Amino acid sequence: MDVTVRIRRYDPEVENPESYWQEYPVTMDDSATVLDALIKIREEQDGTLSLRCSCRSSICGSCAMRINGHAGLACKTQASSALTDGNTIVIEPAGVMPVVKDLVVDFSLFWDKIREVVPYLQPQGDEPEAEYIASNESMLHLSSVTACIMCGSCVSDCTVMEVDPTFLGPAALAKAYRFTADPRDGDEKGVSQERLEQLVEPTGMWDCTRCGECVSACPKGVDPMGRIMALRDQAMEAGLNNSNGARHAEAFVDIVGHSGSLNEALLPVKTVGITNIPGLMSFLPVGLRALTHGKMPPLIHPNIENVQNVRKLVKKLEDPPLD
Repeated sequence: MDVTVRIRRYDPEVENPESYWQEYPVTMDDSATVLDALIKIREEQDGTLSLRCSCRSSICGSCAMRINGHAGLACKTQASSALTDGNTIVIEPAGVMPVVKDLVVDFSLFWDKIREVVPYLQPQGDEPEAEYIASNESMLHLSSVTACIMCGSCVSDCTVMEVDPTFLGPAALAKAYRFTADPRDGDEKGVSQERLEQLVEPTGMWDCTRCGECVSACPKGVDPMGRIMALRDQAMEAGLNNSNGARHAEAFVDIVGHSGSLNEALLPVKTVGITNIPGLMSFLPVGLRALTHGKMPPLIHPNIENVQNVRKLVKKLEDPPLD
């Protein structure tokens, strides 16, 4: 199989370093992986090519990079499945994190976020007389979360972190859920109130835009976005509703549950509060742009046809049967 591997290169040691593209023709077996191609290039064509790899078995996570614009593990990606037009594979370093050289990125940002969520159990109350017992059901629930290999693929493709590096990010929040959902963490009810209070702060769980990129990028099926949504449920069940994110979620349900469709003009008012003048004024630039581009939502928001059916569904979800 003859392929062309197009790699984004970067050498910090040259004068005025800038990234550039370099192409390499490679002949390899049909069963070869993208990592096989890169190692072949480094060993046979260009020894200056820098990349990280170790286990070659989708365990260590070292070879995370962008393949054809999306993050993934080079050792897990078959070269034959990654071919684009002209039998080309486009390789770039992982996103969000600073590039050190070629396909090697600085993971400091990633690990700093992980440390922010306190990545270990924090049981509260008196020390037990025996070991902590966790049910088999609870551990099975957490098995997919603990499968995370810290490869950084989800962080690489997170659209929020691309524009706001202060966001905790999908990896850290998924790690946080691994502990908030563990019955050995928190108080006797398994509720880690302190963790949740930290996670509802700005740059925490409510900053996720639910783009789904982290879910697609994760090579282990951890589903970071799903864990973030579960964290939101935990926070609201714990009574942590006094945040823009929580009010936004509640306002969304209230508005759709009343009229059957979203009133975009009322949503920001309910989110920040009608008495929060600075918060409302912050939406003014967005409102002006919407007005000048003909996208201002109507102020009069009628109910949809048969809205009573929507109201019944919302009420059923809010008040499920006791059984």
